[in-house]
Amino acid sequence: MLLIPAIDLKDGRCVRLRQGRMDDETIFSDDPVDVAKRWVDAGGRRLHLVDLNGAFAGEPVNGGVIQAIGAAYPDLPIQVGGGIRDEKTIEAYLQAGVDFAIIGTQAVKDPAFVGRACKEFPGHVIVGLDAKDGMVAIDGWATITEHNVTDLAKRFEDDGVSAIVYTDIGRDGMLTGPNVEATAALANAISIPVVASGGITDITDISALCAADTDNIMGAITGRAIYEGTLDFAAGQKLADELTG
Repeated sequence: MLLIPAIDLKDGRCVRLRQGRMDDETIFSDDPVDVAKRWVDAGGRRLHLVDLNGAFAGEPVNGGVIQAIGAAYPDLPIQVGGGIRDEKTIEAYLQAGVDFAIIGTQAVKDPAFVGRACKEFPGHVIVGLDAKDGMVAIDGWATITEHNVTDLAKRFEDDGVSAIVYTDIGRDGMLTGPNVEATAALANAISIPVVASGGITDITDISALCAADTDNIMGAITGRAIYEGTLDFAAGQKLADELTG
């Protein structure tokens, strides 16, 4: 299982939000490229970048920073989410060195877009599903929809997405532990890989995810824990390698 460091971008800086609230941020660095280096040097084998401004604006805002990180690490798989609403944006990111475009809100509002994107950019599309009590949330988690997360994941699996990033929004940024049971249930309901997101606090959470009753959790995104030091990233990845082989 890959431990995937999150670099959340707001106004060109690396920040973390609590439960997606733009007015509840912690600034960790003014140099996101240097932050990327920190996690690569610690053994990171993939990066998770989020354009927070873009998620609210509906279009890329921190594209320059993302391009700089892609240029610095051309051989490192990079996945990007936030503000991806059309094929042109996906194409621009792929040309900038990004490997995977994560479609979130737009996937729920316009599911056909996912199908079109998968056909145009096969192997490069991931869908991010954020859920609370099993129901999908959109618009920066401001709106809880009537869509069941498993039902939507199955639809996008049929469209040909490469993976599902699953976030329990009640846990994200709160250092309360991931929702292992819900993540495993989703992973067992589909055949494409699931990336867990939200709530990882310390190395015991890595153990819990690795011990989950599924073989389909390919990675776990971690943010606040590795920035605040409750999880040593290198030690976490080493443990995940040992437990999942």
